[in-house]
Amino acid sequence: MSDKRNDNLRAFSTGLKDGIPIALGYFAVSFALGIAAKNIGMNAIQSFFMSLGMVASAGEFAAITLISASAGIIEMIATSLIINLRYFLMSCSMTQKLSQKTSFFHRFLIAYCMTDEIFALSVSVDGFLNPFFTYGIACISVSGWCLGTVLGVLVGNIIPNWIASSLGIAVYGMFIAIVIPAAKKDRFTALLILISMLSSWVFSLIPLLKDISSGFQIIILTIIIAGIAAFIKPVDSSEES
Repeated sequence: MSDKRNDNLRAFSTGLKDGIPIALGYFAVSFALGIAAKNIGMNAIQSFFMSLGMVASAGEFAAITLISASAGIIEMIATSLIINLRYFLMSCSMTQKLSQKTSFFHRFLIAYCMTDEIFALSVSVDGFLNPFFTYGIACISVSGWCLGTVLGVLVGNIIPNWIASSLGIAVYGMFIAIVIPAAKKDRFTALLILISMLSSWVFSLIPLLKDISSGFQIIILTIIIAGIAAFIKPVDSSEES
């Protein structure tokens, strides 16, 4: 029991350390989110719980837009589910990284932790995933997300608008920093990343496909590309590490 506790503590500490770049990127994006929330009349407490409950930039920006338009609760829930539907796929994929001994409690908590960046780091570990590694990443990342939102509400109007708008770019740079190391270690992964980028670009050009929401585009491409990749090069995870 003591060895398991020490393993969990080491995994959590590693997650905290690896999650620092994500937290910084989230802080920048959520700062702009906080400014948008303040502009529609939300206070710091309301914005904090919104970010704590969703942790999704596209979903929260959409929610702010709907709130400003006085949309109904059903409309806001439906929109949030559609925009964030890709996290359902990520959670399903993450089950392949968990040992069969992983309890329902841990699986439930990991589902809350699913964001694009946390997912990318969690699936990149060798062998089965220790849930406490993901908890460590989520702990510091969600803290950065919520802190940025609150500060955006409180002091966001102090900085120029062009700086606030440019903060959103940080998360893209941070995500690239997560993906590149995995691509450098495995040529097949690098090929999949390239194909994914090109496919997304093609979707934005074809008349019928470009009208599909970005969330559904991600879902469609994920199912197709991941399915083909799993068929061509299945991963053997039968041995537990």
